[in-house]
Amino acid sequence: MINIAVLGYGTVGSGVVNVIETNHSKVNQKSTDEINVKYILDLREFPGDPYESKVVHDFNTILEDGDIKIICETMGGTKPAYDFTKSALLKGISVCTSNKELVAQHGPELIKIAKENNCNYMFEASVGGGIPIIRPLNSSLTSEDVDAITGILNGTTNYILTKMENEGAAFEDVLKKAQELGYAEKNPEADVEGYDAGRKIAILTSLMAGKNMKFENVYTEGITKITSKDFDYAKAMNRTIKLFGLSRKENDEYYAMVSPFMVSKDHPMAMVNDVFNAIFVHGNTLGDTMYYGRGAGSLPTASAVVSDVIECARNIGNNVPVFWDAEDVKIKGVDDITHKFFVRVSSDKKDAALRVFGNIETVDSVVDGEFAFVTELMSEKNFKKSADEVSIISRIRLVD
Repeated sequence: MINIAVLGYGTVGSGVVNVIETNHSKVNQKSTDEINVKYILDLREFPGDPYESKVVHDFNTILEDGDIKIICETMGGTKPAYDFTKSALLKGISVCTSNKELVAQHGPELIKIAKENNCNYMFEASVGGGIPIIRPLNSSLTSEDVDAITGILNGTTNYILTKMENEGAAFEDVLKKAQELGYAEKNPEADVEGYDAGRKIAILTSLMAGKNMKFENVYTEGITKITSKDFDYAKAMNRTIKLFGLSRKENDEYYAMVSPFMVSKDHPMAMVNDVFNAIFVHGNTLGDTMYYGRGAGSLPTASAVVSDVIECARNIGNNVPVFWDAEDVKIKGVDDITHKFFVRVSSDKKDAALRVFGNIETVDSVVDGEFAFVTELMSEKNFKKSADEVSIISRIRLVD
């Protein structure tokens, strides 16, 4: 029997217990031993819960129990999750987590501690919920030089954008609906400003490079400025709008960014709607592969945590290599990144836009009093310089 503990009995933590109990025979078969949830750590009491007898309030109860071999950290945040995780790894206890904030901030350190203590730090659930992506990057695609990742990495923002497109609704109205349905937090900043997706693309870039991409070096832009009028233009152009996390390798340099993009309806990502996520990975010899599924929620995320539990159970006393060193990647400055841009200006700025932006593709206006166009491929720096001269209404990057 392999005894485990679950830290945090919220949405994901309760899901972990649920998955283990619901799929008990399969989990045990694939772990090659019986998995037993011995402790659940939470500050709260759960009277009437079928697992209330397993609830403890002191982490040391878990840490000092020599029978605990694996911990599922589903608390979120960095404090006290970091201290608990580090203490467990130093004692040779493997940790499986869904905590993207902790992984993005302390991943290399915790991976190193796990290696030094012959245990494992696994984080499949930190990106993409139930979508397998960490393990493919760390094992299935190791023969590839992965040079590009494009992802819809946040279910909340994808739901909001889908509703704005399909219903012509305003951002604020759809956000309120998302909060009512439990898709968005009371404070939705991490989702709608792109921070959640930024942490996830930082993790994916680090695994892609084998070196550390700091979250602070990911250019991050959310969806709060997207309007129903932008979707009217997108429809006229046979496009849609998605919030992408992008990572690219150019020579030995990497850049990562999160931003809304106008996407051709022919692009596979254009069909990813509602709370679903998708991740597009390009390898130099394999070409494109795509990973799609539910990117959030109790059971999908918990399923990914339990897959890590099974992997850890198969490797008690043995470290599974994770290729993510503490050395920082070489950063390519955002100013030098090139895109095409969809731009809206007031009609009286048309001549100035033609003069400043040069070779442009005019878009039929769907808003009275506006002139809309698509620029040629240009750097972020040059676009900003031109946009400052014209005083634009808005701009959205393009992906074909």
